[in-house]
This record gives sequence, structure tokens and C-alpha cells, in this order.
Amino acid sequence: MAQPDITLYTSGTPNGQKASITLEELGLQYKVKNIEISKNVQKEDWYLRINPNGRIPAIVDHTVDLHGKPRQKRVFEGGAILLYLTQKYDASHKISYPYDTDEYWEVMEWLMWMQSGIGPMQGQANHFYRYAPEKIEYGINRYQTETKRLYQVLETRLEEQASAIAQGPWIVGDKMTIADLACFSWVNWAEWAGVDVNDFARVKEWLERINERPAVQRGLDVPEPFEMKKKMQTKEGEEEFQKHHSEWVMKQQNADQEKHK
Repeated sequence: MAQPDITLYTSGTPNGQKASITLEELGLQYKVKNIEISKNVQKEDWYLRINPNGRIPAIVDHTVDLHGKPRQKRVFEGGAILLYLTQKYDASHKISYPYDTDEYWEVMEWLMWMQSGIGPMQGQANHFYRYAPEKIEYGINRYQTETKRLYQVLETRLEEQASAIAQGPWIVGDKMTIADLACFSWVNWAEWAGVDVNDFARVKEWLERINERPAVQRGLDVPEPFEMKKKMQTKEGEEEFQKHHSEWVMKQQNADQEKHK
């Protein structure tokens, strides 16, 4: 197989981190393009040709094909990127399972669960709790409650796995997979959504175990050092982090509202 030649377009968000962590866990060499979402780089024409949705992450795989011919395969959406990388570059199934095994489909189930559940719901909790200019209690309660409900689903799953399998527990089978990495990328931001992971003992232990992995630590610092947890240690740091992100989030929302009247 040719040496992988991948470019990752990303920013330091849960969605971006799950892609960089996966690349690190697979030991793949890759180049990084920092998409400064606070400056709306993701809406520029050149990037929209890579990801028509104007979001991060995305990759372009320049690896030559089996016949030595050049190629440029774009992949956007975090779940699709994780599936692509494991299908193409995880022949030893380090963080995946062979196609059409029961475990393969279980990983797929939990990956889709994260993509349609934790990601969107916790993202909305972030917005109403951190960014919205008006503190609407209904919105905060609605999305924090749904995020906690989803965390309880994960808690129950990990408890079941702990009873059935000696290793782990992991979401699927006896090893960490992209299902774990996808969910981890959001659960690792729990406090930013105003959710206390200490209420979920199995989830907390699972989160700490993944955070200890060197590849995960490297991936969290792509494309720049991961600062949220450090900022949350002081009230001043938390307010500074929130103010910076609130400003560009609301600026972009206002621009989208104006464009899509």
C-alpha cells in the first residue's frame, strides 16, 4: 500500500477532534489545515468545494491508488471520515471490526446514535447555555435534559459491557473503536454544556481512560492546544472562553439569518 497522503481540514471542536484523534490512533501521517471558523473560513468558496455544507471536519485523501494513479478523494462529515479511515487504513482492525460481523454493525449503530443524538443535542445545549444572547430556560433545560438522557443510555451500555466482557468496558466488544472515539469527542466537553459527568460513574471512568491515551492527547491538540478544560478551572478563564466563542457564534448566526430570510 502507498504511504497515506491525507490533509485534514479542522478546528478545535468536538467534531474536529474526533477526526484528528482517529488519525492519531491509526498512526497515519497527515497534514493539517486550520480552518478558523471564528473568521468564517469554512464558508469560503475554496472550502465549500471540499465540504458543501461549510462545516468542519473534512479530509482530502491524495494517496495514489493501487495502480499508482493520483487521486483526490474528499470526505466530509465526521462519521463518514471515521468510517472511511477505518475501511481504508485499519486492515488490522485496531479500532474497528471486520465488515459484516455483528460487532461491525454494532459499531455502526452506536456511531449513528452519536451522530443523531449526542452531537446535535449537546451542541444545542452548548448554544442555549453558553452562546444565546437571551438565557431561555426552556431551551437550556430541554437540551441539557436530553443530553443527560443520552449520557444515561451510554452509562447503561457501559454497565452492560462491564458485566459481560472483562476488557474495558468499551461501547462495542473488547476494545476501543470509532464508536468510543465519536462519543468521547462530545462527552469530553460535557462541562461546556453544563452537564456534570460525575453523575455517570461508568461514563466518567471510560472518559478518563480514553483521555489517558497518548494518541488521544495528541489528537485533542489539533490544530491548536485544547484549552477548554484549563479555562474552566477559573471563573475568569471560563468567562473569557465563553465571551470569545459567543461573539463569533452569534456573528455567524446573524449572517446566516440575513442570508436565509
